[in-house]
Amino acid sequence: MEDLVESILDYVRSDYTDYAIMINGEWGSGKTHFWNHKIKRKIESMQLNGKRFTTIYMSLYGISNLEEISKKIFIETTQLMDKNLRKFMNANEQSTIPEYAKTGIDMANFFGVTQNGDKIDYAEFFSTDDKVLCFDDLERANVDVIDILGYINNFVEHDHIKTIIICNEKELSTKLKSSNLEMKTFIATYLLDKQNELNKNDKPMVEKIQKKIETVFDKANDYERIKEKLIGETFEYAPKFDYIINGILMRYENNPDLIRFLRENTRLIISTFERSGTRNLRILKHALNDFKKIYEMVNKNYPNTSNRVMQTMLIFTIAISFEIKAGKVTKDKFINIKDNEEYKSILVSSRILMDNRQFYIKEFDNNYYYNFKSEYRFFKFIEYYVRTRIFDMRLFKENMETIRNTVDTENLPGYKRLLTEEYWKISDDEFDKVIENIIEDVKQGNLKLIDNVKIFAYFSYFVKKKLIDYDLKTIKSVFFNGMNLASLKSEYCDNVEEELSKIAIDEDAEDMEDILKHFNMLNSQLHDKMYKEKAEEVFKCIPMKMELFYEKFDKECMNIPIFKYYDPYQIFQRISCASNEDIVLIKEKLANRADKYTKEIEPEMKNIKQLKQVMDDYLKGKDPSIKIVMLKEFSNNLGYILDKYKTSFLPRKEEKVEEEVEE
Repeated sequence: MEDLVESILDYVRSDYTDYAIMINGEWGSGKTHFWNHKIKRKIESMQLNGKRFTTIYMSLYGISNLEEISKKIFIETTQLMDKNLRKFMNANEQSTIPEYAKTGIDMANFFGVTQNGDKIDYAEFFSTDDKVLCFDDLERANVDVIDILGYINNFVEHDHIKTIIICNEKELSTKLKSSNLEMKTFIATYLLDKQNELNKNDKPMVEKIQKKIETVFDKANDYERIKEKLIGETFEYAPKFDYIINGILMRYENNPDLIRFLRENTRLIISTFERSGTRNLRILKHALNDFKKIYEMVNKNYPNTSNRVMQTMLIFTIAISFEIKAGKVTKDKFINIKDNEEYKSILVSSRILMDNRQFYIKEFDNNYYYNFKSEYRFFKFIEYYVRTRIFDMRLFKENMETIRNTVDTENLPGYKRLLTEEYWKISDDEFDKVIENIIEDVKQGNLKLIDNVKIFAYFSYFVKKKLIDYDLKTIKSVFFNGMNLASLKSEYCDNVEEELSKIAIDEDAEDMEDILKHFNMLNSQLHDKMYKEKAEEVFKCIPMKMELFYEKFDKECMNIPIFKYYDPYQIFQRISCASNEDIVLIKEKLANRADKYTKEIEPEMKNIKQLKQVMDDYLKGKDPSIKIVMLKEFSNNLGYILDKYKTSFLPRKEEKVEEEVEE
């Protein structure tokens, strides 16, 4: 870096130059910081022929016409000749004038207000051999870059003013090619049509249009021509990040604990930064600022968090910041991952990738956690904070409690280790103990029902590889009993295929057959149990909480056979106690539901038939009243629904013949 500084200073020292120099580097790489803290100070400390150099810096960001550049130069130059202003800036140790102050001073000059009657020193104003112009953000100007370079060329070629241009040529090239693309495409197509080239099939149409655009509107060639004339040397700004990052960390010196932690982990910061594939220091600064908040919140609320977890948080904060903010990935890649366990489950899956998200997350983990071992690698509260700028205390506490009760206190159950990390990462010294703990948890029914199936696949694999001293028959018996106990505490699993896809070894289909059959039977029972509880919850709202009934029925029961799971006689009792208006509403709702979800609710038809029978028995011989009439219409409506399924209740010909033979 010192060689680069010296090369730039050599240019400034040269007696005569008729060219500018360019500093080229990626966005956010610290080019402006390099100018302000390295180049500018060195230049202003130099003297040439007894004169001290003066730097005039201008950012072209957002400049919309050349007049604005002239105005900026004028303001910078005239202000520097104001002795009182110089005195004030020196006394307050200010090297630059705030933009709003420039505006005020400029307007004061415009209206004839002077500082102590000072007059312009025209000798100094016309002097050019002690000025150094610096134009920054060339690619971010809203003026044609060719026009800007032509404008700058006036200073360089005619006035021989030392001029430095700072830019990102990669972005500049993209801008030159993509500007007014729709207009260029239209004109290129028009020209091709006039030349009878559109109807020829000798080349792809896209290629023809692209070539015509380049021929007619090749701004890139124009840029190269004027650059060759104007720019004498181009310096690639590739900073040594060790030095720069140390400078960034200086801002945290008022927080002794944080600065100590960051300095101890400088190499970790640098390696994560390098793995991002960008040189954007601006994003790194934002990431470290976010980590400051995270570090302080963890220290305040969970002071005994291990150093390893804090290091992982640092890596994750920097990594997720670059992934989201550097335009590498859309923000929704991590939205649906709810916790570290789900994140690790995706990583250990050895099956065919289900979607692009899974592939991306594996790449993310392999890249940023390469050679860095950590049990807890995904922090939902950090991902949410970086993505939304909201520090969610609920998520924070949930994550930290999980860390405290598992990873950070070495209480992670053995079966969770097997499900969330590759089994070969368990050391030989630990393996036997982990297996013992898992078997005990299985026997006690501590695993979720679906987790029993996944763990059995591993044990079956371990038996074949002779990693455990059990035969398959014994293991299968242990798991059968464990699954029976687990089913008493587990919930129904509705995404069986997705869960089984997370098994990180190739399981034997034959070994798995009995376990899967037993699981499906128990899971089916849990399914019925879940719907029975749902039916009780919904139907108990009749007749006293009808608004709640309608809400729950519409949202949760329209396409499920909920009547299958509730006693028909109790349903009738509840409906008969409802108001006449509610009886009509329920009747209409059931008819519409049967029309819309005929196939889905077919399993409940047996109970619907029983409900109609109970209702008809009650209505026999009853004197007419509004309620009786409404209930009769309700029964007729049930008949209409049953007619849709009557073939389902009629015995097939073979069944009817068998019944007659038996008689």
